[in-house]
Amino acid sequence: MRSNKPHILVTNDDGIRAPGLLALKDACAEIGHVTVLAPSHNWSASGHVKTMHKPLRVDRVTLADGTEALSTTGAPSDAVALAFLGVVEREIDLVVSGVNRGANLGHDVTYSGTVTAAMEAAISDVPAVAVSLNTREQADFGPAARFAATLASETLDRGIPEGILLNVNVPHLPADAIKGVRVTRMGLRIYRDELLKRVDPRGKPYYWIGGPEPTGVEEEGTDIWAVANGYISVTPIHLDLTAHDLLESLKDWKHEVP
Repeated sequence: MRSNKPHILVTNDDGIRAPGLLALKDACAEIGHVTVLAPSHNWSASGHVKTMHKPLRVDRVTLADGTEALSTTGAPSDAVALAFLGVVEREIDLVVSGVNRGANLGHDVTYSGTVTAAMEAAISDVPAVAVSLNTREQADFGPAARFAATLASETLDRGIPEGILLNVNVPHLPADAIKGVRVTRMGLRIYRDELLKRVDPRGKPYYWIGGPEPTGVEEEGTDIWAVANGYISVTPIHLDLTAHDLLESLKDWKHEVP
């Protein structure tokens, strides 16, 4: 067990003023010393970003409850990188990202700023938890935040292997209606994106990528199934994207240097 309070970095992709961030900060403060460093505006679906073509700014801000935090013009993954590179002087023991408004299930993890902030921590061999609530509406983020803090405490006590992060998705239900917790694998997300073409006042076309909310295959054992059936899903994600099953057979292909 830990003898001293751990130092927890809290970030998100909904922006420094998001209510989910405030709920997560409060919950994590029960288990450790919390530093908040989050984007100044919404970076949803930003993916894993490293800003290298323009300067990054960090400002001190006051949250709605009067506590101080740090805000950056960069992406969620930039926020974590900035913290590790020296903007936050105290060593960080754990990163918790969220609580995101909207689930991050299946292939969403490659788009999600919430999850890729946690990936940035995993790259630096710091344990990380990403947590999302399955709604786009105004909501009570407290239950999701409290679960994330409990899982964070367990993560600190037990440890997880290097290069691993935990992706948490919470159904949008009252706390007493959540059936329990399932440890899951990533499910198959189904996107129904549409290309929307518009014309600006100068007659030049521009585009929006729109369409309805994604769905997914509700196969038991997956994160998609768990959330759809009223369970919190906890999915361990490894940064090694190698298709190991294909390594040997791929060696038999005809490979010629042009």
